[in-house]
This record gives sequence, structure tokens and C-alpha cells, in this order.
Amino acid sequence: MDRLPWGRFHWLVVISLGIIWILDGLEVTIVGSLSGILQDARTLGFSSTDIGLTATSYLTGAVLGSLYFGYLTDKLGRKKLFHITLVLYLSATAATAFSWDLWSFIAFRFLTGAGIGGEYSAINSAIDELIPARVRGTADLIINSSFWVGTAIGSAGSLIFLNENIFPANIGWRVGFGLGAFLGLSVLVLRQFLPESPRWLITHGRIEEAEEIVTRIEEGVKESLHIEDLPQPSGSIEIDPHSRVGIRQMARTILRSYARRTVLGLCLMTSQAFFYNGISFTYPLVLTVFYSIAPDRLGLYLLPFAAGNFMGPLLIGRLFDTVGRRVMISLTYSLSGMLLIISGYFFAHNMLTAFSQTVAWMAIFFIASSAASSAYLTVSEIFPVETRAIAISLFYSVGTGVGGVAAPYIFGVLVQSGSRFSIFYGYMFCGLLMIGSAIVELIIGVDAERKSLEDIARPLSAGPEPESRKMRP
Repeated sequence: MDRLPWGRFHWLVVISLGIIWILDGLEVTIVGSLSGILQDARTLGFSSTDIGLTATSYLTGAVLGSLYFGYLTDKLGRKKLFHITLVLYLSATAATAFSWDLWSFIAFRFLTGAGIGGEYSAINSAIDELIPARVRGTADLIINSSFWVGTAIGSAGSLIFLNENIFPANIGWRVGFGLGAFLGLSVLVLRQFLPESPRWLITHGRIEEAEEIVTRIEEGVKESLHIEDLPQPSGSIEIDPHSRVGIRQMARTILRSYARRTVLGLCLMTSQAFFYNGISFTYPLVLTVFYSIAPDRLGLYLLPFAAGNFMGPLLIGRLFDTVGRRVMISLTYSLSGMLLIISGYFFAHNMLTAFSQTVAWMAIFFIASSAASSAYLTVSEIFPVETRAIAISLFYSVGTGVGGVAAPYIFGVLVQSGSRFSIFYGYMFCGLLMIGSAIVELIIGVDAERKSLEDIARPLSAGPEPESRKMRP
């Protein structure tokens, strides 16, 4: 798989799996842009704290869904699970459009989050196992940053469904959630053409099926690129497909055999989750409360914010495969933290306008988007294939649980306090977390660029790794 030239098959992987991040971005933005109208007495009459609570319920669902579906992804396969989790997401999103009070809204947001959380582990596993090693970092970062394409769609859509000349106040926000469910239907069709991961199949003894899939992929690549021969594979590894990996062995592998990598993953995921979720979920509230931006105008400010987030990985993502993981991850994390603290100082002293605040966010998140995406890249490639999905779900769940679930609620309370300095202290805390993670990356980061997944973490079913080939822990 690693030797294949980039072809039509790889574009299918990127589009059909990457779309879920677009839908996630759409979900988050819709709730953010609707925060103003949902506080209107004509709709559901939420308070700022209620808005933070709904965001927390979504993230709580994502945490629990990721853990449950992550385990099933390693047990039942990548393909089966990214169909199940997508159906759950679509159903819950559609149901949200029919919410009648705070608790029904919270319940449907929880289920939507569970679907998204399950998608993270199934999709990140499949992407890493199907994309060639030489461009794995670039592809992962760009796919993860497509979240912000969804944000842009949600921002643009909010200008329409929050316009009371087009939709009544109590109808427009429901149309917004319906849009997410409608767009997700197309993904079901695309994913029918994706195969199961050959790596997963081999470790589960389905050798003939894996061989058939690889042959089909190779023929498709040759046909799409009009070439006769492919580069020869380099290296080999012997697998015992009859060995079974239970939960106890998974836990021992992650927590003991790869203890340093576990610390690294926790630091990167927790800090970026607190940084991102605390700020992005409440950014619309900051605009409405401190800059008096009308709810139906929020999209004009969220669009450039989304553009900065997407353009970052698109323009600098390649450096994670050329300059290297350790340098780029530590650099993007530290710069993001320092810039947030500086801009927070200006915000606290009332030195920014809505326009300059947006420009500051664009600059910060141009860099921070690559940092956050690199956290997902890291935890998805540094553990053995048999534990890949559960490792992704574990780090996503712990990171989001510690940094993501609490952050929107905390920042919602800070915004409701009306104190700029209280919010600045929250920004400072987020910035210091990012800087601390940059230091951890410099010390114990894994140089995984352009390396096969099996060289980064030997499959458990392959037995002990020869001393001559061992990587740094």
C-alpha cells in the first residue's frame, strides 16, 4: 500500500472519509451561529450557560461514542463501523431539528456526538492504513482540517436560515440542522465503494480477501494513471493471524509497552481539545456579547475564521512529511499558545474591534489548525494495527473529556460574567497548555514521517521486534 502512486482510489478515500469532518464542522458551526437565536424567547429561550451545556452534551456523546465504537472498530473492522456510526449521526441530526425544549435538544446533541465520536476512530484508522506513508501526514492534516469547510458551509448557511425575511425565527434554526442530515446522505453512497483495510483483514486471518482487495486497488491505480507496472514492495513481515488480542493486551500495549507515546498522545490531545473547543464553541457568543454583532450577521465573521483554519494545513501540511513531525508539531503548538495569549491581552484591554478580533483569530488558527490535526495524526499512527482504533478513541475521549467537555461550559460561564479579564485568564490557560505540549513533543515526540505504519509500531501478531529494527519508544 505504501509504494502505490497517488491515484483515483486515494481520492475516493480522501473524499468519502474526509467528508465526515465537513459534517462535524457544520454541526459545531450551526450550534455556534444559532446560539443567539436559540436564546430568543420566540425559539427555545436558552441562556448562555445553556448554550455551553448543549455543547458539553455533544462532546460527552462524542467521548462515549468514540470509546464504544473504537473498540468495535478493532474487533469488527473499519468499514462496518463507519457505516453504523454515520447512520447514527444522520438520524440524531435530523431529530435535533425537531427538538422542543432544552432537554430534548441536549439528548439529540448527545446522540449526534456519539455518532461523530465513533466516526473519528473508524475513519482515522482507515485513512492511515490506506494512504501511502510518504504523504500520510499531509493527507491526514488536510482531511482533518476539512472540518473548517463544514464551518464555512454552516456560516454561509446561517446567513440564509437566520434571515427572518426568508425563514421565521422558530423555523430557520431547524432548517439548519436538516441541512446537516441532508448532506450526510451522499456520504453513504460514496462509502459503498471503499474496501475494508487490508491490514486489518490480514491480522484477522482473512488473507485471501486482503489479497483480492490489494490486487483490485493496484489494478485501479494502474488504470487511472495509465501505467503498466508498479514499484516493487520493499521489506516483509510475518504475521500470525490466529493470535487474538483482547482488551487486557490492548491496555497493556498502550499503557505499558508504549508508555512514553501514551503520555505524548494525552498531552497533545488534551491541550488542543481545551484550546479549540473552549474558543470555537463560544466565539459567536464573544461576538454577540462584547461586539454587539447581530445573530444573523455572525456568518460574516465565522467565514474568514473558518478560511484561516482550513488554509493552514493546506499550505503547511506538507512540511509535516518533509521537515518532520517533531519540529512542526512543537512549532505549531508553541506559536498557537503564544499568539492566543497576546491577542487575549488586547481583548482584555478593549483594544480590538470585531474586525481586528476576527483577523487575530484567523492568524492564530491558521497555525493552530495544523497543530490540532497533528494530534489526531500522532495518535493514529504510533500504535500497532490491532489497537489503532481503540487507541484513537482512548486519546480522543480522554483529551476531549478533560479538555473539551468542560471547556465550552467554562467559557460559556466566563462570557456570561461579562468580564473581559476573566475570559483573558481562560485564554492564557489554554495558551500555556499548548506551549507545555510543545515542550513534551520536543522531548518524546516520534519521528514517524515517511515511515510505514509497521515500522513505527510493529503489529502485535508479528511477535517481538528484532533489536536491530527497534525505533525509539
